[in-house]
Amino acid sequence: MATPKQKASRGQTHSRRAKFYSAYKINVVKCPKCGEPKLPHRVCLNCGYYGDKQILEIGE
Repeated sequence: MATPKQKASRGQTHSRRAKFYSAYKINVVKCPKCGEPKLPHRVCLNCGYYGDKQILEIGE
């Protein structure tokens, strides 16, 4: 197995890893109650619902 002749710099390492992490896409779904975009499996911060249950009291 080949071994590196010199230590890879911190910049080289970070730029190589940045390509991998930039491939992740944040999934956003529409809230079934109010239609606002929200993260999946989280309480909607606009209406306070998670599925059919109201979890947060949102004052209007």
